[in-house]
Amino acid sequence: MQSQFVATNHINLHVMTDGPENGTPVVLLHGFPEFHYGWRSQIPALAEAGFRVIIPDQRGYNLSDKPKGVSAYDVDILAKDIIGLFDHFGIQKVKLVGHDWGAVVAWTVAINHPERLEKLMIMNVPHPDVMTDFILHNTVQRKRSWYVYFFQIPFFVEWMLGKNNYEYLARMLVQSGRKNTFSESDVMEYIKAWSQKGALTGMVNWYRAAMRRGLRSAFGRKLPARRVHVPVMMLWGIRDMALSHEMAQPSIDLCDSGELTFFNRATHWVQHDAPKEVNRKLIEFMR
Repeated sequence: MQSQFVATNHINLHVMTDGPENGTPVVLLHGFPEFHYGWRSQIPALAEAGFRVIIPDQRGYNLSDKPKGVSAYDVDILAKDIIGLFDHFGIQKVKLVGHDWGAVVAWTVAINHPERLEKLMIMNVPHPDVMTDFILHNTVQRKRSWYVYFFQIPFFVEWMLGKNNYEYLARMLVQSGRKNTFSESDVMEYIKAWSQKGALTGMVNWYRAAMRRGLRSAFGRKLPARRVHVPVMMLWGIRDMALSHEMAQPSIDLCDSGELTFFNRATHWVQHDAPKEVNRKLIEFMR
């Protein structure tokens, strides 16, 4: 894999690339608390299939810039980071894949900049407007999202997640997956990324910015849910501890062309739990 830094939207993102330079570009967006390493099971398969794979460490993560202030992590700004990435690589229309927070950014790119996408693949995250609706009106999902409220506490959260060599954050990660979803060596790679200066605050600021945005939406004028006009494939691990699979179909219903596949034995980390099946679906859809 090739490593480089790309200037986009007034910051620098650390970006990894693989596959033939003349291959069809596919951009992979990781979520919390991962970084480009979260696509380790997909990168070789996509590169072998002939795709040009582009994987940024998103703003606030690992080696990418970590601007100060919660407002720097608003999802519209995060989406513009990715548009700038397309521009850097000279991609007019791209195939975009997102998991967790990366999926939120991917949804936002599809909503705000549909002319820049050819296809969209989403893993285990609902359409943003469906998520907002469930948080406001679904008691079960609100309880599942307890950690979002915990992450709003400044300073204490960073101390809690980072103490004892990131023991609490590592435990959160491992316990949210299956027994073998994350190995000890995987956790060590994540700890290296979390240890970068300012990374914990940058990562958590995504949640803080989302809460501020959600409060504005909750007390603002009720707007109709935004439709997605690009073709969408959604993959969802049923055993997700944080996000109810009941949000999946309403999300697909907001897509002009959508396809949904459930993975009954997979957790939130569907691309780790079922890599062969995910890779097959990914390649078939992207082709």
